[in-house]
Amino acid sequence: MTEKTPDYLAYSEAGHCDITLPRPVQLSGVEQTTLRMREPTVEDQIVASELRGSDAHKEVTMFANLCEISPDDIRRMPMKAWRRLQEAYQGFLD
Repeated sequence: MTEKTPDYLAYSEAGHCDITLPRPVQLSGVEQTTLRMREPTVEDQIVASELRGSDAHKEVTMFANLCEISPDDIRRMPMKAWRRLQEAYQGFLD
């Protein structure tokens, strides 16, 4: 049985997912309520696997690249928003 996609994730045929954040966050000094994550490629996975550091560091870098924001913006996000990014990423792999 396939799980229903949560309301806060909206995948498109164009290869991206719009993620509604649990509350507004400051990204590059601008308040945002949504993020757009593009579909990851094999190249994205190769680049992430070649990074040094922990799995969490690699994931932060990958998500920042896919959402076109800085890794520092990702690091400042509340955990609930972070979990939504992880869910969106996983949705591209299922």
